[in-house]
Amino acid sequence: MMGCHLGRCFQVTVAGGSYQDGLTAVVQGVPAGMLLTEQEVYGDLLLRKPGADELSSPRKEPDLPVIYTGLNAADTIEGAGNKNHTNGTPLSILIPNLDRHFVHIKQYQDTNRTPRPGHASYASFQKYGPDDDAIGAGFFSGRYTCTIVAAGFVAKKILKMCGIDVFSYVREIAGVRCDEVTPAAALESTNAYKRMRQDYDPFYQQIYVEGRITPEMRFLEKVAVLAEIEQQIDEIRGKAAPMDRGAIADKYGVHHIVNCPDLDAAQAMVDACGKIAATGDSAGGVVEVVATGLPAGLGEPVFAKLDAELGRMLGIGAVKGVEIGAGFAVKDMTGIQSNDPIHAEDGKVVFETNNAGGITGGLTTGQPIVVRLAVKPTPTIDKPQKTIDKYTLENCDLAAITRRDPTIVARIWPVAENYTALVLLDHLMAHYGYQAVMAKVAGG
Repeated sequence: MMGCHLGRCFQVTVAGGSYQDGLTAVVQGVPAGMLLTEQEVYGDLLLRKPGADELSSPRKEPDLPVIYTGLNAADTIEGAGNKNHTNGTPLSILIPNLDRHFVHIKQYQDTNRTPRPGHASYASFQKYGPDDDAIGAGFFSGRYTCTIVAAGFVAKKILKMCGIDVFSYVREIAGVRCDEVTPAAALESTNAYKRMRQDYDPFYQQIYVEGRITPEMRFLEKVAVLAEIEQQIDEIRGKAAPMDRGAIADKYGVHHIVNCPDLDAAQAMVDACGKIAATGDSAGGVVEVVATGLPAGLGEPVFAKLDAELGRMLGIGAVKGVEIGAGFAVKDMTGIQSNDPIHAEDGKVVFETNNAGGITGGLTTGQPIVVRLAVKPTPTIDKPQKTIDKYTLENCDLAAITRRDPTIVARIWPVAENYTALVLLDHLMAHYGYQAVMAKVAGG
């Protein structure tokens, strides 16, 4: 595979598959000197993992990461205090598959002759042949997105240190759309939702908060604990506190399932998706990503325009459209309606609207970047569909019975958030480098 790499200054390579031993993200360009723990990486992974609620697949992968390289194993000199700090070498994060059992593999074996309509199973078979990693859809499964989340968390943490916030939330599921919300309100709601999920996640609490896995442990010690956890997944999940909708809304001000700032809309999304799922079908929707605090001028012309780079989020499975700012709505606007008027106020440049989504000419304007992703319904559904036997080309009927998500939307927003962080940090590093050299040249 040649398409598993992203970035120039901040680079990410991902590997693995849904039913391989696990998945891996290798990150290059991480600056030295940043404290990094598996607990905080998992704090983002738990937002994407399956089996957390009624809108996600019943697969029970805990998605517990192991940082294998890129951190100092001890203080570089006695008393330096830089153990577990990044050291500038490539950072590799392993995410073992712990919930892969033969009963589930057999389900895929029984249906792999007949490609699932809407899924990559037919095209990947044509490309890779009979040895195609088709169990659980392999690298075309949504599981590979855990690598984007893990790597993107690192980028997001670095961006935060530079005064830049990147966050995402659900705008629409099953035709139910939330009201407009300010970036500040969306950020506050998203941060509260993340805190809630960490507080209620049994693995976060029992594995990290209670110290079952700690940064002081060696790799093999952590793997031994993961081997124990593999046999205890149901036991650990059984200790989770019940997620009471009213109590969570009162304490955190968020919905207990959907990360949407509009709580009424969030519940309506769940209800609408539930009705569709009850028929064996699935639902799509929209997620929105916002980035604030970026300097003006980030990006490059022509082939590396920042909006074009963000458009690469079409590489996220199930994403069928990416729009920046007003997006496709500009087709119904006039020029005066589409343009964002500018004025000076107290020595600062102020834009009166943000139809451009914070990007013009492929460069940032200093306004919030606003990106929306159209997410298609889960292709794996429990309805009869027309397909073929990919070996004999015989026409067949297929009713998928594998583990599936009623909607992918509620799990894609953290992927979009962290993918955006990868793109922005890559461009920020190039921008800072260019500005520094230009300042040297201008200064003689």
